Amino acid sequence: MSPLAGGSPSGSTHALSGKTDSKPMVVVVDDDEGLRTSLIDVLRSVGVEAVGYGSTAPLLDGSLPAQAACIILDIRLPGISGLDFQDKLQASGIHLPIIFMTGFGDVPMSVRAMKAGALDFLTKPFRDQEIIDAVSLAIERDTERRQQLAQRRNLEMLVATLTPRESEVMGHVIAGLLNKQIAFELGLSEITVKIHRGNLMRKMKCNSVAELVLKTEPLRQI
Repeated sequence: MSPLAGGSPSGSTHALSGKTDSKPMVVVVDDDEGLRTSLIDVLRSVGVEAVGYGSTAPLLDGSLPAQAACIILDIRLPGISGLDFQDKLQASGIHLPIIFMTGFGDVPMSVRAMKAGALDFLTKPFRDQEIIDAVSLAIERDTERRQQLAQRRNLEMLVATLTPRESEVMGHVIAGLLNKQIAFELGLSEITVKIHRGNLMRKMKCNSVAELVLKTEPLRQI
């Protein structure tokens, strides 16, 4: 059985102190210092950086990782409960993956947590491998989410360089219209459409319509 099942504490917990390293980070929140420290030791033993808190209060003050991360969160905590903290994160537009843990979990709690987007719900005691697997998946999910967000922001920056008319032309190009059809729709000459089309393709850094359609797909999913 893992020390997560109630071993003696070892090591210590630390505040995030505004760390913005690129290395993934796990935040452990549990008022049981022994369990909290054991979790951190297990994660660090497999090369995962982790920090711990006895309540959610420091996290509400903005001490959340800027890099790929996840939160291992006890469902019953002093002050704001794990479930209420999850609600506050969502209300703030923060989407870090959450792995809930509890020694007193029941079906309504787990259903509420999972419906609200929790990645996993573990009942104490649990084995090392369970938490390691859950954290691995959570970090993978958050890394993918951050990459997609960065791609969307880069795309939005490119779109912002377009003139209003170039944006109009791009919409018609993506819809599959030919230059003469776009010219008719916008009341422009075909040569003017060609100029706008060339400009927008250059600004969007695309060499073909297929590439433009694929590249702008994330914006059409918003």
